Amino acid sequence: HAGPAVRMLARELGVDLGLVKPSGPKDRVLKEDVQAYVKQAIANQGKAQTAAAPAASGGAGIPAIPEVDFSQFGEIEEKPMGRLLKMGATNLHRSWLNVPHVTQFDEADITELESFRKAMKAEVEAQGAKLTPLPFMVKACAFALRKFPQFNVSLKGDGETLVWKNYVHIGIAVDTPDGLMVPVVRNADKKSLIEIAKEMAELGKKAQTKKLKRDEMTGGCFTITSLGSIGGTAFTPIVNAPEVAILGVSKAQMKPVWDGSTFQPRLMMPLSLSYDHRAINGADAARFTAFLADLLTDIRRLLL
Repeated sequence: HAGPAVRMLARELGVDLGLVKPSGPKDRVLKEDVQAYVKQAIANQGKAQTAAAPAASGGAGIPAIPEVDFSQFGEIEEKPMGRLLKMGATNLHRSWLNVPHVTQFDEADITELESFRKAMKAEVEAQGAKLTPLPFMVKACAFALRKFPQFNVSLKGDGETLVWKNYVHIGIAVDTPDGLMVPVVRNADKKSLIEIAKEMAELGKKAQTKKLKRDEMTGGCFTITSLGSIGGTAFTPIVNAPEVAILGVSKAQMKPVWDGSTFQPRLMMPLSLSYDHRAINGADAARFTAFLADLLTDIRRLLL
C-alpha cells in the first residue's frame, strides 16, 4: 500500500506500484522506492540496448539489412540453413569484416603442363590416382610458400604479432551439397604429385560423404579454391582466416600470346590471389603470383 502522494508520483511516471519493492513500515511503498524502481528500469533498458546493438547493426557499426516480408510479392518457402552452411556463413562473414582484402590477378601458361598431365594420365591411373590440374596447383603453391614464407603466417588476435609456420599444409575448398568444406593436405611440400593426388581424392570423397574428421580440416596454412571445372575468368575469394592468403583458380582458355615474332595459341589459367593487407604488401603479392605462374608454365622449376 502507498499514500496519495506516492500513488500520484507513480501515475505520473507510469509505474505499476505492484512491481515496486516496499521499504516503509508495514510494507508501505515510499517515494524513494518508486524513484529507485525507475532508476533501475532505466539502467536495465540501457544494458539491453547495448547488448542488442551488435546484432541490430550487423556488426562493426554496419546497419543491419532490414527485414522484408517477401510473401507480399508472391509465393515463398522458408527453409532453415543447415549446420554446415550456417557455420560457413559465419566464418566468411567474420573474415570479410576483420580482414582488409586485396586481390591480385595474374595468368599462368599451362600449355606444357597440360600436355605432360595428359601424357602421364594412364601411368598415374595405373598407380591408383587421378592426375587433374589441382595436384599441380597444390605442389606449386607449397613450393611458392617456401620461397615466400611471409605468406605462410597468421596474425594473432592482438594485431601486432605474426606467427611464422615451419610447415606447409594446403587447404582445398570442396563444394558439397551441404556447403563448402576445406580438407587439408598436410606437408604438401614433402609429397609427390601422385601422393597429393591420392590424398586429395580420398579427402574429397570423405567431404562428399560427410566423413571428414576435425583434424582433417584444421591446421591449414594456405587455401586453394578452384572453379576451373565450371567456368569464369576471375573472382575474389575470401581469405580463410586465420590464414593470410587464398588462391582462386578459374577456367583455363586458349588465347593468342605474342612470343616476340608471332602470336601462338597458349592455354592460359587465370589466378586470383586474395590476401590480408595487414600481413602482406602488394609488391610481395605480385611477386608471389608471378613466381607461381612461372612454376606452372615450366613445372621443371619444381625440381630446383
